[in-house]
Amino acid sequence: MREIEFNLNENPFINFQSSRYTMSARISVEKMWNWCHEHDKSFFVMSLGCLMNAVNRVPALKRRIINNKVYEFDYLEATTPIMDEKNEIYKEMRVETPQNFDTLNEWHDYVKDLSKSILNGENKGFTVDMEKRDMENIANFSCIPWIDFDSITSCVVTGRQIQPLISWGRINEDKEMTVAITVSHIFVNGRELGYFYEYAQEEFTKLPTRY
Repeated sequence: MREIEFNLNENPFINFQSSRYTMSARISVEKMWNWCHEHDKSFFVMSLGCLMNAVNRVPALKRRIINNKVYEFDYLEATTPIMDEKNEIYKEMRVETPQNFDTLNEWHDYVKDLSKSILNGENKGFTVDMEKRDMENIANFSCIPWIDFDSITSCVVTGRQIQPLISWGRINEDKEMTVAITVSHIFVNGRELGYFYEYAQEEFTKLPTRY
């Protein structure tokens, strides 16, 4: 990460009780959905990769306030909850970015193996306290595959929290999926959210080239 010039004292949202807000919008996922079924790949894993890529393309989403200074991470990894098939085990995992791997297939299998090792107890998973997560180069991703929701609200640990929270739901009959993102208004305005959804749609539309 690197420190950047940003006057927090002149930011209109810095003294709000909470600067957190959420936006939800639908994106088309038909091409990626079909590709996953054709290649026997996890749509959850591929969705995670698409949304991670979209987040990392927006600089404002990678900013944090640490010791009253503003820093911008070079990239964000993902933390996401995972469950076993019987929904009896609930844990979290931290996932590296797809760019760290030679092929998309290699990254996909790494995520699957990581999830398996955490659920079977070989790996303790991600356990950093909620209050300390702004110190990490992460964004939180959460899939809610049982519900085709229109909008969602997110829990707020503290009004000063900066870390983005991204949630996505069940695919509807038109092969569209709602993606919700919670951010801090200190750094993220409507234009930045517009870029996020534009990039997310691009990621789900373009088929993998490093398979």
